[in-house]
Amino acid sequence: FAMPRPPDEQAVIERFSRRYRLRQSGIMRQIERRVCGCDYGGTSWTTRHEALQVAELLELGPGKRALEVGAGSGWPGLYLAGTTGCDVALVDLPFEGLKIAAERAAADGLAGACWAAVADGAALPLKSGCFDAILHSDVLCCLKEKLSVLRECRRVLRSGGKMVFTVISICPNLSPADYARAMACGPPFIETAVEYPEMLRQAGWKITDHLDLTPDYGGSVGQFLREEEEHAEELRDLFGDEDYSETLARRRRTHSAIQEGLIQRELFGAV
Repeated sequence: FAMPRPPDEQAVIERFSRRYRLRQSGIMRQIERRVCGCDYGGTSWTTRHEALQVAELLELGPGKRALEVGAGSGWPGLYLAGTTGCDVALVDLPFEGLKIAAERAAADGLAGACWAAVADGAALPLKSGCFDAILHSDVLCCLKEKLSVLRECRRVLRSGGKMVFTVISICPNLSPADYARAMACGPPFIETAVEYPEMLRQAGWKITDHLDLTPDYGGSVGQFLREEEEHAEELRDLFGDEDYSETLARRRRTHSAIQEGLIQRELFGAV
């Protein structure tokens, strides 16, 4: 269900595929447990506390069918299926992440309540109105077709359903120099033509919840950075010297950008 991607998008997919493989290592899962309270090998900044908050906002439970867009290795969708009893469908473009998620679902006894498909969030191969809830965690900032994804999510959600998502974005009213720094420090497609509230309106959504998660985001990035520095030897062996050094330098830039008010992380709920 995935069409060929432009070179810059394909590069992002390949980078995430490698991340999903590496994050299954013992040291990366240990760091993830310390920072986020989970060990799925995810690439978002969703903590366990935040995942439970999402479940409450979506009113997940037995008999509910949820869709996670950009699900990667299954965090937090699989966790929510296990804790609330809902059914979950996982879609993403990197096959590597979904393969890991399917294996985790089987190991956790969720195989009967979980489906996975390689699919583009901007062109979902799904019937209209077939889900009660939709979630995605720090996904839109890694995609170009943000508005198309929001419109597709609206199409496949049943009447009365709800979507909750988190996203990293550039703070408003920055100088040109600070805007350029924010672009360089954030996710690959952090830039937007309009801010997310207006984008949601254009896609036909009504916002019900809007939370600033930036302080928690900054804390998690800082903690992740400290863990990466503390376990330098193990991570150099895992990533290689060059990749480890580049990852650490980027983490420091991101942490500084958050502290200086250049990038932010928000949660939106919409119907």
